[in-house]
Amino acid sequence: METEPGGSFYPLYESLILLSSTPILGVGIAFIVLLLLLFSSAMVSGSEVAYFSLDANHVDGLKNKPDKTEERILSHLEQKPYLLATILVVNNFINIAIILVSAYILGNLLPESWNEYAKFSIEVIFVTFLLVLFGEVSPKVYAGSHNVKLARTMAQPLEILSKITYPITIFLVSATTIIEKRIEKYDLQQVSMEDIDQAIELSVTDTQHAKQEIRLLKSIVKFGNVSVKQIMRSRMDVTAVEQDTSFHELIKLVRESGFSRIPVYDDNSDNVKGILYAKDLLEHLNKPDDYNWNTIPRPAYFVPETKKIDDLLKNFQEKHVHMAIVVDEYGGMEGIVTLEDILEEIIGEIQDEFDQESELEYRRLDDYNYIFEGKTMLNDVCRVVGLDTTTFDEIKGDSDSLAGLILEIAGRFPKTKQVISHENYHFKIIEADKRRIIQVKITLPKGNTPMQIMHQ
Repeated sequence: METEPGGSFYPLYESLILLSSTPILGVGIAFIVLLLLLFSSAMVSGSEVAYFSLDANHVDGLKNKPDKTEERILSHLEQKPYLLATILVVNNFINIAIILVSAYILGNLLPESWNEYAKFSIEVIFVTFLLVLFGEVSPKVYAGSHNVKLARTMAQPLEILSKITYPITIFLVSATTIIEKRIEKYDLQQVSMEDIDQAIELSVTDTQHAKQEIRLLKSIVKFGNVSVKQIMRSRMDVTAVEQDTSFHELIKLVRESGFSRIPVYDDNSDNVKGILYAKDLLEHLNKPDDYNWNTIPRPAYFVPETKKIDDLLKNFQEKHVHMAIVVDEYGGMEGIVTLEDILEEIIGEIQDEFDQESELEYRRLDDYNYIFEGKTMLNDVCRVVGLDTTTFDEIKGDSDSLAGLILEIAGRFPKTKQVISHENYHFKIIEADKRRIIQVKITLPKGNTPMQIMHQ
């Protein structure tokens, strides 16, 4: 090919030199290039939303139409990390090109007499407006409602772009995988319960029901960590009936107790034989006193005291039962747990027409002083006084009642009127006998005003 001035190539070369030296023509071409770049940015940016908003129904629809376009889309979805890397790499290159072309256009259009800072500010505002409106917001809004259509349109272009950018995307995906493994190794992704509690308190709006909302959300978060032993009713408070009880005495016991389900035992309460449902007695009310009612009770459901209540709730749903007998490691009866006990752990105390005014016996003297029975569960105590249910976890050992906590702190059986202290919490023994702590006065630290979340 001739390159001399008299040759065939020289006129074309001269025309290109003339074109580049003419600002108006250069700006016009740059403007056309800018439009093409903006369109490309919009398509690539929108494809990110289009692909990653495809749900199972969309995927099933694509599988039912096995052509090349659908196969490409499904192939991309199977390798989402590489798809995302390709989109981000291509989009960043296009955005850089948009910035350079926009700077060239504005540099030729703005008067030379303008201050450099003014020119720079206008360039930043102009480029930001173009990228945000035409390169991000508009295409992503469109892609959200036309995801399948846009995914079909971009299937082949993305396949070509993925091959071009493969050396870069493989490096990015590999580096990301290494970082994720390091994060998992050092447990940086784990969030403490304190962080979750703080997030809940910050997220709940300041309304008249804010305290109840906070308590409810915290209860749900901690629901899976609560064991049956923490919410059960101890065997001392369980109303049970022996198999040898006469039918007349049984009816009297059911009426006086008001319970709809009563454990039935043989000889002693460790030998539970079944659960008597009060409704099952209705058709037998006219039977004589010597009627053998031992065929009425239903089989009992036994659970260990260490079982988590979220698992127990699932078991209740599967077995269609509302009560379980809690047993220790030796098979002895520790107490009972009901569906109502589990629900109360989330939503608070539930009162029905047969309950007393308050099953939880306590007295509130003021914001910092309360009197509880020693047998009261620590979870209930904490909820009443507004403390976190994990407040005494480090000191309580295996105990789950207020009396058990005091014994753990004191290391011996305390005397009446003796005060046992732990940090800024003070426990005064109001009443005790030789075997158990009956009543305790709790004095809370003056620094923290407790939330009265159980006073409903």
